[in-house]
Amino acid sequence: MKRFLLFVIVLAALAAAAKYFDQRGWISLPAPFGGGASTADNAQPAARRGGRRGRRAPESGPIPVLTAKAHREDVPVTADAVGTAQALNTVLVRSQVDGKLMAITFKEGQDVKKGDVLARIDPTTYQALYDQALAKKAQDEAQLANARHDLERYTALAKGDYGSKQQADTQRATVAQLVAQVALDQAALESARATLDYATVRAPIDGRTGLRQVDEGNIVHSSDATGIVTITQVRPIALIFNLPQQQLRALTAALARGPVPVEALDGDGRTVLDKGTIRVVDNQVDQTTGTVKVKATFPNAELQLWPGQFVNVRITTDTLRQALVVPTAAVQRGPDGPFVYVVGEGARVKMTPVTLGLQNEMLTVIDNGLADAAEVVTTGFSRLSDGSAVSVSQPGAGAAPAVDPPPAERRRGRGRDGAAPPKP
Repeated sequence: MKRFLLFVIVLAALAAAAKYFDQRGWISLPAPFGGGASTADNAQPAARRGGRRGRRAPESGPIPVLTAKAHREDVPVTADAVGTAQALNTVLVRSQVDGKLMAITFKEGQDVKKGDVLARIDPTTYQALYDQALAKKAQDEAQLANARHDLERYTALAKGDYGSKQQADTQRATVAQLVAQVALDQAALESARATLDYATVRAPIDGRTGLRQVDEGNIVHSSDATGIVTITQVRPIALIFNLPQQQLRALTAALARGPVPVEALDGDGRTVLDKGTIRVVDNQVDQTTGTVKVKATFPNAELQLWPGQFVNVRITTDTLRQALVVPTAAVQRGPDGPFVYVVGEGARVKMTPVTLGLQNEMLTVIDNGLADAAEVVTTGFSRLSDGSAVSVSQPGAGAAPAVDPPPAERRRGRGRDGAAPPKP
């Protein structure tokens, strides 16, 4: 008796569940399981499905697409690379004499000009050497003056046979010796002056100072490896990058025509940091990589480039004048090669094979197969075929074309029209 009651309860529960799902259009059951539902009871789910299907674009109607017209414009021929910014000149400033560092007259990161004073070294010893050389020259100049007077007297006496010609010749040699001595003193004096000048450290180039390597009060030597500070010339700045050897011919041809423009781009590949020109192409190709090294210079007026920075580079080697172009999104590829869908008479598309030229992420040059001002499809290819009727929409003017949901979604409980079942 208990088993019979349990069987009746389970059967009633199954019938109730079947009727619940049948009323929502998820399943279709015979009348005994559906509780004898009439045709009118089943009409509501069908009406709801019909309403949702009515809001979709009919499958046999025109296919919504977006289009663009082929047009002519100048298209630059470019080559892309990744380069490294490099200071045009870099100098490690060292002391040329030994001594105590008395003062540092620059600030770290300061822009300096050639000849600006950077540091001062104790000049006492070198000033004494200079004074000593100056005094020695004055002493020898006095002896030379006296020897010249004696030579004049001895020469006059020798002419009148009142003196020996040998004595006059000896005095002439003495004068020549003292002239050489004075010249030696002059050289020593200039050396002492240069050494004294080295006690004042000056900027050898225009540039920007880095971090100083020594503080005031330290003893510096000309043999110090670290030096005092490094100066880098960042205005202008250089950029070093490699190009494949296959592009060398186009690059040299562009250099023969004139300056070749180069753009330094940010990491996004679109933001232009600075514009410059190619300065030199290396005189040989690296056989290990098959590339050639190229150096370009940039004004870097706004300091957007910094030594050691990795930068994207775009080189313009040529320009295609008035080339026929279409958006790259319009170009499709099939078994027979690239093609585009051209909107023709009666708003029907024609699959048109084309020959492609230069292509980038935005534009594609059409070398052959397409007429000027042809209207090509750029969006909405999923249901297109040769001869399909289309409805041209403006970008952003309407909803996206409706498409049938994938079978996987229908298996997860969606209706035949692709709409989700209503919540209970």
